Amino acid sequence: MLDKADILPRVERTFEMADGTVLVREIGFAILQAEGFETIDEVVFGEIGDLTLVGVRTIEGFGVMVDNIGHRLVARSHLAAGNFKK
Repeated sequence: MLDKADILPRVERTFEMADGTVLVREIGFAILQAEGFETIDEVVFGEIGDLTLVGVRTIEGFGVMVDNIGHRLVARSHLAAGNFKK
């Protein structure tokens, strides 16, 4: 999927799975779009047998919450990390 989108691998990263298995995968950078939302993020070049999924960083970048009942993305307010004083 990433090759078809002309996204190039940039670096390799090591991942430790929940069962302790260690995997090495290539990482690239992409502009992602889903259901009218858009963000930039790192993407992992999976191999045969790997799952295709959207991670929490991408969900946060979209500025959405997942509606598990409606099976859709729902816009939410962005959280500010600073202490704003007047």
